[in-house]
Amino acid sequence: MKCVDVFNEKYLRDPAGVAFCPYRICPIGAHSDHQLGMITGLAIDKGIHIAYGPKRSGIIELRSLQFDKRAQWHVNSVPEQKENDWADYLRGATAALRRKYPLTVGLCGVIEGTLPIGGLSSSAAVIIAFLSALCKVNHLKLTAQELIETALWAENQYVGVACGKLDQSCEIYSKKDHLLFLDTRDDSYELIPTNPAMKPYKIAIFFSGIERTLAGSKFNMRVDECRSAAYALKAFSGMEYGKFNETYLREVPYETYLEHKHRLPENWRRRAEHWYTEFNRVQLGAEAWRKGDIETFGRLSFESGHSSIYNYETGSPELKTLYEIMTQTDGIYGGRFSGAGFKGCCMALIDPAFEESIREKVTKEYLKVFPELTGKYSVHICESADGVDF
Repeated sequence: MKCVDVFNEKYLRDPAGVAFCPYRICPIGAHSDHQLGMITGLAIDKGIHIAYGPKRSGIIELRSLQFDKRAQWHVNSVPEQKENDWADYLRGATAALRRKYPLTVGLCGVIEGTLPIGGLSSSAAVIIAFLSALCKVNHLKLTAQELIETALWAENQYVGVACGKLDQSCEIYSKKDHLLFLDTRDDSYELIPTNPAMKPYKIAIFFSGIERTLAGSKFNMRVDECRSAAYALKAFSGMEYGKFNETYLREVPYETYLEHKHRLPENWRRRAEHWYTEFNRVQLGAEAWRKGDIETFGRLSFESGHSSIYNYETGSPELKTLYEIMTQTDGIYGGRFSGAGFKGCCMALIDPAFEESIREKVTKEYLKVFPELTGKYSVHICESADGVDF
């Protein structure tokens, strides 16, 4: 791994360890977790590696192979405000861990991502890999739930992204050749094994060539629109309601939505329409996976992508183009934007027998529309994987 080589070069010694966290995909369950919905997920065999060693001084010193600036802070003196660079997620993770546990040992580390940034929850993956390393040098052992909540606090409270726990849960709970079926309201989950009768599949990642960050996108606005719809529906129906930031569409029955949706502003109605229909798609998708029906599962993933474009109104021109090409390509069971849909990449479940023809067709058709992205666009074929070992 390059991160190990760079660590050796910079610190003239071998790293004490290499922390790894996989990236994840969410085939069905888009834009659901922040409203306490259900999701499906798979970890993939690509992710974030951090070669690290302890620093008894308490200093944290990090380099990233994706970014130029080196970052440094003390475990007990994290800047109160984010500094608007790549290391904010890790400052936030340090602050989050310090809220529950005393920290005395810092670390030096080199971070390497094995896929381009955007749409695979790289922010959650780097946080979890970093927390794994920081816990080990401080001899701490977190439960899975503690690790999820700590990583989520870093994104929500420090960085300011109003995401739910989909990313962290997928990257921690996932198991190779199983589909994660998670209810984010109570954190109950099931790992559904791949049915022996299911047709073979691989996971294709089509990177658009355009990177993105949730903190700089319309992600938080969409979350507020969902909350606004829930708040209004509660008011229209006479339900009790409290704080705006503690209001979720999951609390509003579907029947209430149907009765009062005509009273919502159009953009709020569209966000709610996506959420309720996606909630249903997730349950149908879990059942299809359980039966080994990957064609139905793939179709539902395509429907999720369509609703993300037309009801949730996400998607750059590049991602919309990739999605449309995918729907017209033989051998692709289904797919959608990976992540929030603001630039980044698309994921697809594919028949391995069509791997080369899929790669060739999608690449040719996409670069015909966006020739300027030649050399930036890329295709990556992945397998399902276990979640992080912490």
